[in-house]
Order: sequence, then C-alpha cells, then structure tokens
Amino acid sequence: MTRNILVTSALPYANGSIHLGHLVEYIQTDIWVRFQKMRGHACHYVCADDTHGTPIMLRAEKEQITPEQLIERMHGEHLRDFSGFHIAFDNYYSTNSDENRELAQGIYRRLRDRGLIEARTIEQLYDPEKQMFLPDRFIKGECPKCRAKDQYGDSCEACGATYAPTDLINPHSAVSGAAPVKKSSEHYFFKLGECADFLKAWTRAGHLQDEAANKMDEWLSGGLQSWDISRDAPYFGFEIPDAPGKYFYVWLDAPVGYMASFKHRCAKLGLDFDAYWNEGSDTELYHFIGKDILYFHALFWPAMLSFAGYRTPTKIFAHGFLTVDGQKMSKSRGTFITAESYLAQGLNPEWLRYYYAAKLNGTLEDIDLNLEDFTARVNSDLIGKYVNIASRAAGFITKRFDGKLANRIGDTDLVLRLAATAPELADLYEAREYGKALREIMALADVVNQYVDAKKPWEMAKDPSAGAELHEVCTVSLNLFRLLTIYLKPVLPQVASLTETFLAIPPLTWADASSMLLGHAIQPYQHLMARIDPKQITALTEANKQSLQPVAHSPTRHAEAQAHHQPISETISIDDFGKIDLRIAKIVNAEQVEGAEKLLKLTLDIGLETRTVFAGIKSAYQPEDLIGRLTVMVANLAPRKMKFGLSEGMVLAAGDGGGIYLLAPDSGAQPGMRVK
Repeated sequence: MTRNILVTSALPYANGSIHLGHLVEYIQTDIWVRFQKMRGHACHYVCADDTHGTPIMLRAEKEQITPEQLIERMHGEHLRDFSGFHIAFDNYYSTNSDENRELAQGIYRRLRDRGLIEARTIEQLYDPEKQMFLPDRFIKGECPKCRAKDQYGDSCEACGATYAPTDLINPHSAVSGAAPVKKSSEHYFFKLGECADFLKAWTRAGHLQDEAANKMDEWLSGGLQSWDISRDAPYFGFEIPDAPGKYFYVWLDAPVGYMASFKHRCAKLGLDFDAYWNEGSDTELYHFIGKDILYFHALFWPAMLSFAGYRTPTKIFAHGFLTVDGQKMSKSRGTFITAESYLAQGLNPEWLRYYYAAKLNGTLEDIDLNLEDFTARVNSDLIGKYVNIASRAAGFITKRFDGKLANRIGDTDLVLRLAATAPELADLYEAREYGKALREIMALADVVNQYVDAKKPWEMAKDPSAGAELHEVCTVSLNLFRLLTIYLKPVLPQVASLTETFLAIPPLTWADASSMLLGHAIQPYQHLMARIDPKQITALTEANKQSLQPVAHSPTRHAEAQAHHQPISETISIDDFGKIDLRIAKIVNAEQVEGAEKLLKLTLDIGLETRTVFAGIKSAYQPEDLIGRLTVMVANLAPRKMKFGLSEGMVLAAGDGGGIYLLAPDSGAQPGMRVK
C-alpha cells in the first residue's frame, strides 16, 4: 500500500555556514527519504532557512545590509552546500515567507480564541545604547545563586541554576557592553501548563524514542510554565496580530516553517495541504531533529498544533551530536570543517554519506568522525569490497561478449540469497538502523567477492573453451553488484546513478531486488569511485586550521604581557615586585567578544572566586581550545571598565611578533596557588 509521507529536517539558522556537524541530520534524513521513494511511497521532503531573530538583525546591521539581503545570501549558500552532498529536498524555503506569516498568525489567533494566550506586563533588561530589550542570551552577569561571573541571562553554566535575567548581579549587554536598565513591557504568553495533560499522554503514545520520552517526563514532572512568545521592536520577524510593535519570538514561527514550506510545494504541484495537516489526517509526518531541540519539538510544537486544530507529528526522530577524532570540532585542530571546505578540497561527498550512515542508528547516541577510520573504512568497504566487483566483471562482458549479459544462468543460488535479504534490509532502513544495514550489506559484498575469487574469471578468460562459463560468471557477478547497488542507493545516490547508466537500466527501485538482468546489453564500464588518499585528509585539516597570525601589542592593561625579545624595562625594587599578586588560574570558559578584533573573554577560576578577563589573544587561540587550561594571572590589578564589560585582571603571555603564547604552570599547580 502506498503511504503518503511528509518529512522535515530541523531548519538551519541563517546566521552561519553548514558544517559537518549539521550534515549528520540532513544525511540521515535524506537516506530515509530516498529509501521511502525507492519503495514507491509518496514522500515529500521539505525544509527551510530559519531566518528571524535578534542575531540576524544584529549581523545584518554589522554588515551594513538589510536582514532580507543577509538571509537571501545565506539561503543560496545553504542550498549550494546541501546540494553538494546530494541532499534532495523537494522544497527548500524560508521562514520569512507570506505562507509562514499567514500560518503563524492563524495558529496564534486560534490559540488566542481558545483562551490559551495571555498578556501581562513584565520587567526586562534594556540596552540604553542600542535602545532595545535584550534577549536572555545577550545579557551577561554574575549568577545570583553561586556568584559565578560571565553567566547568561537565563541559566548558570557553573551551578546549573535557572533564573530571570533581572536576577543577574552586575549585568551587562553582550551587544554594546553597556549596563542595562530595567524597563517594563507587555508580553504575550502561551499557556503551556494548560496543555500538560495532553502532553503527558502524547509524549508516551509512541511519538518519541524512549530516551526522549523519558526526558520529557523530567520536564513535565517539574510543571510547565507559560511560554513567552513575543519580542519587542526592534526585531526581525512577524508582527503579532492586533499588537503593533510586538513580534513573534523566533521559536514560534520557526517550526511553522515546516508547514509553510510544504504549503509552497502544494501550490506548485496542486497537492492538498489540508489533507496532510488537518486534525485526524491519515498521512504520516516525521521530524528529524538534534536532541538539543527536543524541548521545542516535543512539547511546544505538538501543543501548538493540537490546540490550534492541526494534526501532530507521527514521530519525532532525534539524533546525537558529532565529534571529530573523539573531540568537539576545533578550528585550531582543523576539524571544524564546513561543507563548502570539504567539497572545495575535492573530497567525494558520498564518502562522508557512507561513513555517517555506518555510524548512525535509531537512538540519541553521539557519533564520532574518526578521520583515520574514515579513510580506512571507505577504502575497504566501498572500493575494496563493493566497486571492485563491477570492475572485475564488466570488462569481460564488453570485450568478449559484445557488451551483452548471458541469456540464462545455471546457478542462481547466490543471486536468490542476496535478493532474499531485501525485506530485512528494508526493516533496518525504516528503523533508521543504517549502521546495521551497512554491516549486513558489506557482509553480502564479502560473499560476492568470495564467489568471484573462487571462480577466477581472469583465469577463465585465458581458456578459449571456458567462454560460456566466463559469460555466466560475469553475468552473475554483475547481477550481484546490481543487488548491492539497490541496497546502497539511499546512501550512495550518485554511484547508483552512474551504475544505472553503466548497466543501461531505469532508476533502481527496491522492488527490482526480485528480478534479474539477463540477455541485456550494458555500456562500457566507467570508473565509479576513487580511493581516499590520506594526503587529502591532511590537506583538509590543514586548510581548516585557524591561522596563528602575529599579534600587535595591546596598550590596555587587560591585554597579554609580551616579554620575549623586548628591551628590558627599567629596574624595580623587590618591594615593588612583592606588590604583584600572581595566581594560578584555570580557564573555565572562553568566548569571542562581539565587535572586538583582538579580544577573547576569559572566565578564570582562581580558587575561591572566578574572574572575568579580556585578553588580546584572539588571533592565537580558539576559545574552545582554551577551556580547562591553567595559566597565570595578575590577580590584584585594579579592575578596568571597558566597552565590552569589566576586566578583573590580566593573563600573562609571551610573544616576539611571530606568535603569542599563554604562560602555563608546571604539572601539579592548582587554581588559586600564588606564584612565588
């Protein structure tokens, strides 16, 4: 029976490039969609750029372009990168569309009419320099619970406490560095708590993976608060109906973008939008997302849909994160790799598609891209086991048999054995157990290679009397290769397309596993895939390493101390030196400073307290590479109020114009120890 399926991936934010971490999700989704289409189902894969919010507005302002110009450029870049990895969206759209405005406002009105929207005045922090209310993540300050410095406006990364931004101690704006002031504003809230009974039932009704459902239980058991769905001007987004100067919070209209993108496709193809989205629809709806956005998709989104009279997702498939060589992606190590960079270095996108698929399953587990294993596995599986089957048999068909397969084969056992695995492999693809599916397929490839090795067609070709047997062996081999290609086609669409051309056949479907090619003319064999040269991986990481450029000395007191190859300063007394309190400090957080060319913002643990220091080492270090390191700081330097915030000391570094290096203590040193 043909199924009607709508599939989405999470919407990439139009504020950055697509990187290898993002691609895990889109490759996972694309494989599943391609499999469904091979099965003959009506499957639509839609997505869009997530385009609204304060970061978009601020970046456009910084680049001196309009938000619309920024998101148009990013849309082109994203679609280019996705296409480069054979991600075959049926519609790739934008949340900044007329369809999305209409749908988001319609859902809001339905929720309002059901009494699920309330307006109330709240007190927020306001940036007097930028003349804008500050979102939680654009406010920094001391945690009101543990007094850790440099914490965001909604939660403390040191102690885990949550709080209102107005509770922060000594807050400052991450946009301008100014001290924010408190200001009242009317906001609109979705009464999520009134949807709790529905959500408790829905999250346990098979729509989520068990791990995800358990996580939802944790949140539901703590009680659901009303959700603030409005933001004040200036804001790049959609205005709320009957509320001038108020805009939908980006997370309200972003998931509605799934509907809007599909509606755009419906208009082009004459499809019935309501048949897929109305309450009680018998179509299937699947969302592929990262586990970090489960809260929005498994609580807010189904509640919005259900109480606005729409259907809810059939299932939400969450996946884990990507590490590279066992660690977070890093610019300094060259492992923070964009999709554009991977393709620009000449690497085959299907190498990565295969490797990711070999690691993926139906759980929320993280996966690791081990670059050495990546090279070995692709070369072993795809070249050594799979592609070589065709290259070992096709030449004989072209040269000895006028490019035509045998009309019959006497031994069909192996062909039937491979064909019989189609239902099992289909179940694995359906369940997103790609790793298990590929292990099974490669085990079959081993069996096929054993057959070829045992028959030795290259030896038969030397014996004029073995022509009929050679013809049959090569025909069997190519039929086995064709079956393997059917099973790998969701993962390797380009190789499958080249194979279809070489075998002179229509696009392969899953049902083709039950048939054979006999008496069929093929085209001369063309090279299907090259091996990975380890030098390509080295070149890729080198091309992505952050360049460590020389750093000009900064005259400000919070900057690094540079000592090497500098003239000795005038002498000081031992008493003068004794006034300097040097302490071992652990870098517990490091981050970029918006608008600063040279500075990184460091949070330093010096034993009994934490300090914030702005250091001019941005050109030499990536923030993520500094976290956890020990260094030395001047702890009794008078605090300095800067444009970006308060700097409470100085870290020590050495440099000679050719580089800059943080000073680090010997092993055994602990945060807070005094340097003597």
